[in-house]
Amino acid sequence: MITKVVMTLIASDFLLQAGWGLIGPIFAIFLTRQIAGGSIAIVGFIAATYWVTKSVIQPFLARILDLKKGEKDDFWFLVCGMYVANLIPLGYMVSSELWHIFLLEFIRGIAMAAVVPTWGGIFTRHISKGWEAFSWSVESTALGFAAGFAAAFGGIIASAFGFNLVFLMVSVFGLLSSTLLLAIRNQVFPRDAVSQAIPPRDKLSS
Repeated sequence: MITKVVMTLIASDFLLQAGWGLIGPIFAIFLTRQIAGGSIAIVGFIAATYWVTKSVIQPFLARILDLKKGEKDDFWFLVCGMYVANLIPLGYMVSSELWHIFLLEFIRGIAMAAVVPTWGGIFTRHISKGWEAFSWSVESTALGFAAGFAAAFGGIIASAFGFNLVFLMVSVFGLLSSTLLLAIRNQVFPRDAVSQAIPPRDKLSS
């Protein structure tokens, strides 16, 4: 069976991806139209800021958390990282200069360096034996539906109501996703549990 922890993580991830996926179709347009000095070339550097920051910090942070017993530290790093990352779209709403966006993406990279390995670690340790492939397939299916929803409506909402409503929706979805995780705060392991291999995954791609 799928455990409460795993189902909660999947539901949280669905909300997260449904929100952030709304940005995908419009972010480059937002940068070139709304941000002083924005250009197609700059879009790539902004994306690189997020990915390089997350990629550099993530392994070191993950290793430190692996050395600590139990999941409490992992859980609170996950929750705090989620809240910080999901406040970033509100920053987009008040940004007007390129350095604002670069700073926001740098902060998002740090936050997601805390989220991605801790989410994967907790998810994997709470999969019921014999349900590994099915649990990961449900997660993948949920993300597929979320991505489909976001791809269909992100551009339409921005076109009809403007960028700020999209950013607000992303933040609302993300903060709901973050808050949902608090439902499993008493189910995380206080001491070491058997670890399993964690398939690679990434979130919140620009």
